[in-house]
Amino acid sequence: MANAQVKDPYGNYNFLVEIDGITRAAFQHCSGFDSTIDVTEYREGGENTTPRKIPGMTKHSNISLKRGMTDDHELYLWHQRVVEGNVERKNGSVVLLDRRGNEVMRWHFYRAWPAKWTGPDFNAEGKEIAIETLELAHEGFEKA
Repeated sequence: MANAQVKDPYGNYNFLVEIDGITRAAFQHCSGFDSTIDVTEYREGGENTTPRKIPGMTKHSNISLKRGMTDDHELYLWHQRVVEGNVERKNGSVVLLDRRGNEVMRWHFYRAWPAKWTGPDFNAEGKEIAIETLELAHEGFEKA
């Protein structure tokens, strides 16, 4: 029997987010990398037992990014420009790193713009970090 080498899976905690023109983008949380393909059903003549199913439009969820608030306002200002009617679309990537900090995988997203910005919750009795959330609408991603 051959000895199989077991590879440890990568941790979900070691990643980077790169966005065109925005270099200070260190996030604690990143989610929303999924896509759904609509299913279109139709009846075909002579086939009475089941409808045919064909793929329809592909939809992508918004990418949600969370980070601790700092004096860096560049992401908020990007969102504010969209609020004012100046939509700036940017490409970006989420980069998965191994334990040594080497890049092992990358997801590129395309034509993104900030669809939602959420400021921190405040609590005078709390000890937590002030967190801002940015949701990016985009037109697709691919794993590289």
